[in-house]
Amino acid sequence: MHAYRTHTCAQLRASDVGQTVRLSGWVHRRRDHGGVLFVDLRDHYGLVQIVADADSDALKLLETIRAESVVTIDGVVEARGADAKNPNLATGDIEVRAQAVTVQSAAAELPMPVAGEAEYPEDIRLKYRYLDLRRERIHKNIVLRSNVIASIRQRMIGQGFTEFQTPILTASSPEGARDYLVPSRVHPGKFYALPQAPQMFKQLLMVAGFDRYFQIAPCFRDEDARADRSPGEFYQLDFEMSFVTQDDVFAAIEPVLHGIFEEFADFDGKGRTVSPLPFRRIPYKESMLKYGNDKPDLRNPILISDVSDHFVGSGFGRFASIVEGGDVVRAIPAPGTAEKSRKFFDDMNSWAQSEGFAGLGYATRKGGEFGGPIAKNHGEAGMAAIAEALGLGPDDGVFFAAGKVEQAARLAGLARTRVADQLGLIDPKKFEFCWIVDFPMFEWHEDEKKIDFSHNPFSMPQGELEALETKDPLDILAYQYDIVCNGIELSSGAIRNHKPEIMYKAFEIAGYSQAEVDTNFPGMIGAFKFGAPPHGGSAPGIDRIVMLLADEPNIREVIVFPMTQKAEDLLMNAPAPATPKQLRELGIRVVDAAKS
Repeated sequence: MHAYRTHTCAQLRASDVGQTVRLSGWVHRRRDHGGVLFVDLRDHYGLVQIVADADSDALKLLETIRAESVVTIDGVVEARGADAKNPNLATGDIEVRAQAVTVQSAAAELPMPVAGEAEYPEDIRLKYRYLDLRRERIHKNIVLRSNVIASIRQRMIGQGFTEFQTPILTASSPEGARDYLVPSRVHPGKFYALPQAPQMFKQLLMVAGFDRYFQIAPCFRDEDARADRSPGEFYQLDFEMSFVTQDDVFAAIEPVLHGIFEEFADFDGKGRTVSPLPFRRIPYKESMLKYGNDKPDLRNPILISDVSDHFVGSGFGRFASIVEGGDVVRAIPAPGTAEKSRKFFDDMNSWAQSEGFAGLGYATRKGGEFGGPIAKNHGEAGMAAIAEALGLGPDDGVFFAAGKVEQAARLAGLARTRVADQLGLIDPKKFEFCWIVDFPMFEWHEDEKKIDFSHNPFSMPQGELEALETKDPLDILAYQYDIVCNGIELSSGAIRNHKPEIMYKAFEIAGYSQAEVDTNFPGMIGAFKFGAPPHGGSAPGIDRIVMLLADEPNIREVIVFPMTQKAEDLLMNAPAPATPKQLRELGIRVVDAAKS
């Protein structure tokens, strides 16, 4: 017999009744029934019930050991009685009557229990992450992550992609988020940077003649945490393709994403559906108008409308003056709110103010009759025209966001989400994908009073060099795109600018000289001068994909060893001060931060 186990804890079935077996695992839970002790034994694969009674030498030892001790148990498989079977457990038809127990490792008193799903403070969970990872939900999430990555690899190879690894120690990038710098011992005073993404390397692979590249790439950015963004590091499905249009990129990656989400849609028995292929494409300008942002949750049926024209010269002076001053009014329907109290609408206004906005106007409607302050000022005919334009039903209310275009769009987008949440309109059993396309190439940077890149400076402008030379920069669109699922951006991508003369001109418009381009991007601009194919790609985030599939609200729940929101590793005590010897070897002196 094997030293530790003949079976895993999830393997035994009714067909094994009568066998003598050996199992090893953690003591998950104990239940003392007066002379009979039931122990749930757990390993990576699942649970099995162990029974020890007064006739067994195992009873006294099992009574004394703590939960999460590691034990090996010899015993005989027995069938459970009909009323004792557990249909929720793979091994629920049997139990193992213990004959002998060996303690492999006794557990000390636990700082947090493993059995159950009670919430515990982040610092406790992350300091003792190895215990947290034993909990069923987190354990399943991490296994899901591994299975998702394995499936992605198979699907990408099936699409003709080849996996390559790109450098981890590289040069600092002047664009994007803050870099993590790594000092060089052999080159004192000089620094490597950890890659924010393999962007330049994957483009150089295309220049080198490799046609379809991918990797599950680690990326490092010194940026703050969010619910859907891990501080410090993350992984992405990085890919690039040569001799492709935007349509070709979509056709290559859509089946991979659709297949992954279909394969794991029933994770944890949730039985969700995935939007059909091809994924919907929404121009950036349309997305900002109808959804109030560039990462719309299409499970939400509410659409925002611009109703500015309805208030020109109207009796509602406040909105009339806003519109006549060049600003806008956006309307957000609130379907089926006839039975909602005035408090529902007032609370929405208070919420908008708590978010830093001046407020959120509204009109109620019941049985076709309008109510509320805006309806009173705008009049029955004016409100009827708005209702007809928006397609409102006789019991649908409406909220109004007014102000500058960007501000009104943001408030309308947030209000659209909040109204749908409050009314239960978002279907939790759907994965709704879309592409956001036709991003503007440039934007006006108000603080610096200059034109700047709005998205990715290495994207190909639509119309190429002619557009850069003849169009207003703020009217130029780019071959840039984002893939969005359920309101979460999985990645940005683009057809790349592979022509040096177009790159120089695009950067010139953004205020960079040719010399600055040559200095900041020597590898890329140099390579493009020796024959570069048209190419493009994207990089969907692995962590975000798994977070969606696991239906977790925070990305931390699908990462094995995450950092805190302050980018601290409480388990390994990082970051930590370097020793004086280490600093001397690197030629570095630590300077105290200036006091504010």
